[in-house]
Amino acid sequence: MVFRSLFQAVLLFGIFAPVASVAQPVVPIPPQDLPRPLPPQPSPEPQIPTPLPPPDQLLPQPITPPSTIETPGNIPDTIQVKQFDVVGSTVFSAKDFEPITKPYLNRNVSFAELLQLRSAIAELYIKNGYVTSAAVLPPQVLTGGVVKIQVIEGSIEQINVIGTRRLNPAYIRSRIGLSVQAPLNVNRLLEGLRLLQLDPLIASISADLQAGTRPGTSVLQVTITEAKTFSVTPTLDNARSPSVGSFRRQLELSQANLLGLGDGLRASYTNTDGSNGVDLSYTVPLNPRNGTLRLAYGSTRSRVIESPFDVLDIQARSRYYELTFRQPIVQRPTNEFTLGLTFSRQESETELGIDNIGPFRLSPGADEQGRTRISALRFFQEYVQRSERQVFAARSQFSFGLGLFDATINDQAPDSQFFTWRGQAQWTRLLARDSLLLVRGDLQLSDRTLVPLEQIGIGGVDTVRGYRQDALLTDNGFLFSSEVRLPILRSGRALVQVTPFIDVGTAWNRSGANPNPNTLVGAGFGFLWQQGDDFSARIDFGFPLVSIEGERRSLQEKGIYFSIRYSPSF
Repeated sequence: MVFRSLFQAVLLFGIFAPVASVAQPVVPIPPQDLPRPLPPQPSPEPQIPTPLPPPDQLLPQPITPPSTIETPGNIPDTIQVKQFDVVGSTVFSAKDFEPITKPYLNRNVSFAELLQLRSAIAELYIKNGYVTSAAVLPPQVLTGGVVKIQVIEGSIEQINVIGTRRLNPAYIRSRIGLSVQAPLNVNRLLEGLRLLQLDPLIASISADLQAGTRPGTSVLQVTITEAKTFSVTPTLDNARSPSVGSFRRQLELSQANLLGLGDGLRASYTNTDGSNGVDLSYTVPLNPRNGTLRLAYGSTRSRVIESPFDVLDIQARSRYYELTFRQPIVQRPTNEFTLGLTFSRQESETELGIDNIGPFRLSPGADEQGRTRISALRFFQEYVQRSERQVFAARSQFSFGLGLFDATINDQAPDSQFFTWRGQAQWTRLLARDSLLLVRGDLQLSDRTLVPLEQIGIGGVDTVRGYRQDALLTDNGFLFSSEVRLPILRSGRALVQVTPFIDVGTAWNRSGANPNPNTLVGAGFGFLWQQGDDFSARIDFGFPLVSIEGERRSLQEKGIYFSIRYSPSF
């Protein structure tokens, strides 16, 4: 008891010693030991996609061009042709038809040859994917050597959607509608069907083209099987900072089709021995091109339970609000490019419970009441390229700190006025059956000193294994990770893989001293057990190749990381 009181006195002396020069100084506690909001969930690993169904499975019925209209009446055996007028085409120009019509000009042409010419024009459409388009010889008076050929470009008269249960058929119809704009092109239609096959709301899709009520029109019948959209996901891991308890328990509820609009609601509760957090988000589609609007909110209460700072009873509360607009610009089955804009608001307060001191400035940039308010506008770009053997994903984000809504503004940085760029990339390559190579990179650059909420953390299971979570916390940082997954056991739906890896991270500040050392290197191996798509368990053993100061009390600090995740869908 005497020792504890003496220790508290020493800590308090360290806190208040500089009071003569500053009204309320920053407590000399490493930022990584202070409670931080729950870190964003790591980006999902890009998985090798399931090969898309072949075209004849997506569009199984043979497609035949519409029947052509023969010219009625008496036709002379031959006619002198000086000119062909091909009308009704919005796809090809007159120059495109010249190679087809030129052999028939300025000579006597039989009616059988005119039918051959008409078929050649129709074949030009079919070869380019316009399989429901046709060319006909309409009734006409053949005078002056001019022959008129009418093109009937195919179109969709109606889209029927079969098989929906909770999903609004308009969701399917509007997205298919983008790929069947007149004139109908079967290649564009197949691409639209493949994009819908990639939609997580759809388990399978096929389509059938049927004759319409008018020449050149078709009825598209789309049959879908909806995917399961409700999931309950309990997770156990040791991925939080030891300062608030590394052992994390999380329960997440997710409904990807809440109102039948393709809108998603996600709610999660996260708990450690020193923190409790709630996260909520709602995403609603805005247009058939998969533009979305997302609202997100999160709140966390934390308390430092790690010695020696636990005696100070350091407590923190934090909240975030986000409004995100995301719009794919290019969407194909093999690649996608997306732009998005997020307005985010982060708020945090810290206090000392010892002797009921109350609100207190514990981190750089906070005001005298321990409050930090960050308003930021974030412009991001995303690119994904996929094939049957690999996936490459890249993300770039520019963050502009704003002084809006009573944000923290100080005479000197750090505060809510800043600029950062962060670039992330992931590459997954299928080496053989169940054998994967995963490579990741992450870079953050800032124009000034940042508050801890905006800094990049290096160390931990998602960055450099072999070290505690956020062992380094700085304004700028670079991360590189490479991992191989090799199967060692297959049994039914069970797959066990060994996962050797190497992680490298380097950190530096915009101004002031850099950590020493400022580069961390970890290597090791792990085991990953997957039971179908619902269950996974993993344990990693990371070995630090660069020594840093600090005790190694928890499993995480000893380089041992585990996670158990169960995510059944209903």
